[in-house]
Amino acid sequence: MQLTTTPNLEAPDDFYEALIEAHQGLTTEESHAFNARLVLVLANHVGSLAVLREAFETARAG
Repeated sequence: MQLTTTPNLEAPDDFYEALIEAHQGLTTEESHAFNARLVLVLANHVGSLAVLREAFETARAG
C-alpha cells in the first residue's frame, strides 16, 4: 500500500463543510481533542504504519 497524494475525495467541498460542522460548538480544547481522535480513527482505518509514516513526512513538508 502506498500513500495517495493526488486528489482523491469524491466531494472535497462537502468534506470540508462536514469537517467544519463537526467542530461547531466545540471549545478550542474540545476541537483539538476531536482532531486527535479523528486522526486515530483514520490511522486505524489506514492500518499500515509505513503509509502513516509517509503521511507524517508529507504533512510536515507542507
